[in-house]
Amino acid sequence: MPEPELPHLLLVGPPGHGVVRYARELADAVRAADESTSIITVPDVDGAVAAATMVDRAHVHVTDRLFGSSPEEAADSLERMASATRLAITLHDLPQASDGAPLARRVAAYARFAHAADAVVVNSQHEAQLVEEYLGQPAASVAVIPLGTRHPLPLSDSESPTNRSDDPLVALIAGYIYPGKGHREAITAVADAVASLRSQGSAPADAAVVAIGGTSPGHEGDVADLLRLANERGVRLRVTGYLDDSAYDRELAGFGIPVAAHQHVSASRSMLDWIEHGRRPLVVDSRYSREMAALRPGTMTLFDSAALADELVAAWHDPAATRLAAGTSLAPTLASTADAYRSWWAAVS
Repeated sequence: MPEPELPHLLLVGPPGHGVVRYARELADAVRAADESTSIITVPDVDGAVAAATMVDRAHVHVTDRLFGSSPEEAADSLERMASATRLAITLHDLPQASDGAPLARRVAAYARFAHAADAVVVNSQHEAQLVEEYLGQPAASVAVIPLGTRHPLPLSDSESPTNRSDDPLVALIAGYIYPGKGHREAITAVADAVASLRSQGSAPADAAVVAIGGTSPGHEGDVADLLRLANERGVRLRVTGYLDDSAYDRELAGFGIPVAAHQHVSASRSMLDWIEHGRRPLVVDSRYSREMAALRPGTMTLFDSAALADELVAAWHDPAATRLAAGTSLAPTLASTADAYRSWWAAVS
């Protein structure tokens, strides 16, 4: 197989997985800039190891959950790839305190990832700090290339909505359901917000949380727990399940207040989904969200985790605040991110 100037881009895992999907979007953006780009799609890690033995240089997007049934197995798999080719990697889902019991095992696996690879990228300065804090390597040892948006401007440019005293209060959360994603917090906050509005003389016709997406594998029981909590608090919970792209787009652009309240976040594609659809989400304040708010000014409203109910009340009174102004820049885009990767690959070749 002839060697291109760029590394072969290995896409590992099911195409619907968030990391795999982003890797595909980025690979396509790289190919749009350089038609010689080699993209190799494999269904699993065994296929990735086999592909690695056939090329001199490769790049792969890595999360432990894609590369093995355990952190240790994932690290074994990546080391096999790195022994077969010059390997550059983008790390996703880095270990951090909210991992709980699996933290030590994930830290050990990610340290092995970083040690095995010839070069490492992360998607935020926050993640570079996690590399230093948890993996014991200097933040400067990894490159930082932010996630890119698919579009330079918001897709939706609809007329700003207005508020009526009986409008429902609906919170929207995009992405898979799993512990720590913020669904529990949203249910509680919606109930508290509606109680506050009613005490002020308003009468929202409905209190609801819409989970836009399906359940993360292994967490099916969480939906039953969320339904019980919602019933206890007088909140309607609607879980859409898996949606195709057009249905997902409609849900994001539809009625409700977009919320990103997940506790364990190191880089978030769902935040970009919101802003690409012209939404200004409520995003829990964190080191990562502050970095993203500075990177794309005016695209999100940060809030303290204890103040979500108050933020929902404010957004219910002013629904226009949940929509981006026409012409808001969403840069950096996938095209500029692809250019950054091409420059980085040239520097580490």
